[in-house]
Amino acid sequence: MLIVLKGGNFILKLKNYDSMTKVKEKKQSTSANIGFEEKLWATADKMRNNMDPAEYKHVILGLIFLKYISDSFEELHVKLKNDSEGLDDPEDKDEYKAENVFWVPKEARWSYITINAKKPEIGKLIDDAMVLIEKENPNLKGVLPKIYARHDLDKVKLGEIIDTIGTIGMGDKESKSKDMLGRIYEYFIGRFAGAEGKGGGEFLRHNQ
Repeated sequence: MLIVLKGGNFILKLKNYDSMTKVKEKKQSTSANIGFEEKLWATADKMRNNMDPAEYKHVILGLIFLKYISDSFEELHVKLKNDSEGLDDPEDKDEYKAENVFWVPKEARWSYITINAKKPEIGKLIDDAMVLIEKENPNLKGVLPKIYARHDLDKVKLGEIIDTIGTIGMGDKESKSKDMLGRIYEYFIGRFAGAEGKGGGEFLRHNQ
């Protein structure tokens, strides 16, 4: 599944339209069978207020991508930390580069974001996290959204969506095998496209 990062925007090339069909079928299910995608959307949609969907989508997709790369990082971090021979350094950037995993600085890891989710300055902390990630990963430079400190973003609701996203595994091995990120992105793409009055489009994924 291909993620394209271009011009500061999140772009996803939709390749599997069968998945979009399944999303439509799921939306017709009863409330008792609502999937985690719809629950996540319901929480995220509370933040929208009067923001245009074209702007709002980057707020949500940016958080989801941050969770994804942080999950991947944390899984490898734990593995290195628990090395029985004590030869691996969990804070050695080269260890992550060797495994094709983004290096995530401490102040940008999801655990740090979660601890600070209820603080009034959470928007700035997320923007700073995006800057740190770009600095450490040149292939992401200039493409991650830094829009979370803007005044029209409700910081209380931002904290709520962080809490909700935090309950869903995305970047660990098990979640990757289930393509959790793909399921969430394709579902959100369909909902955003509907909100914008469009029939589909391009958003974010990353080939890592």
